[in-house]
Amino acid sequence: MNRQPAAIILAASLVLTAAGAVRADEFSSFAKSLVQQPAAQNALSDSDIAAGLKQALAKGTSNAVKQLGRTDGFWNDPSVRIPLPGPVQQLESALQAAGMGAQLEQLHMSFNRAAEQAVPLAADVFGQAVQKLTLDDVRGILNGPQDAATQYFKRTTSDTLAAKFKPIVARITSKAGLAQQYNSLTASAGPMASMLGVPDLDGYVTQKALDGLFLRVADEEKSIRTNPAARTTDLLKKVFGAQ
Repeated sequence: MNRQPAAIILAASLVLTAAGAVRADEFSSFAKSLVQQPAAQNALSDSDIAAGLKQALAKGTSNAVKQLGRTDGFWNDPSVRIPLPGPVQQLESALQAAGMGAQLEQLHMSFNRAAEQAVPLAADVFGQAVQKLTLDDVRGILNGPQDAATQYFKRTTSDTLAAKFKPIVARITSKAGLAQQYNSLTASAGPMASMLGVPDLDGYVTQKALDGLFLRVADEEKSIRTNPAARTTDLLKKVFGAQ
């Protein structure tokens, strides 16, 4: 197989995204037909492939944001639900015995509500990162490991997202009584708190929110790469319609 059809098939598996998965044998036939097409029909410009990939990544990141950036997006999903930090978990039994179970639950819920309210801010940040993709970035994603796109977003957006998320997290967690007590105790402990591994609550929640978001982005990337679907836009029909 020459290099161009192979690149097209890989790109096809990355960008056929929306409408419902097709059967593996159908995609196999489609892939074979691409290889058997005359070279002139298969000729796709770098700009066509880049535009198709940008379209797929925009859809994938949008899906991730929509899944998590709603009420219970974190709280009802065990794979991304933000847990209490270790030091608080160690005190959980004592706090409940002291009649503070409801406050503990409020604290736990506030972590996840904060993440759910912060995540929608990622939409614009991801959108800008997609538009800034260079041809080298496109080639790196197409030819790279299975999480190449996710790693691109981590590398280019993490700092910006953290800066945007943290103020929202701080505003929401500050309403939880235990959060205020926790922060007072860690502040009084000074440098000793970090030496003992006691995390800053707002920083902890912000990082967990990012972890959950990138986990969903990785899920979307996996789907883009492995579950070809119907071509639903003129661009994708142009790029992948030769069969």
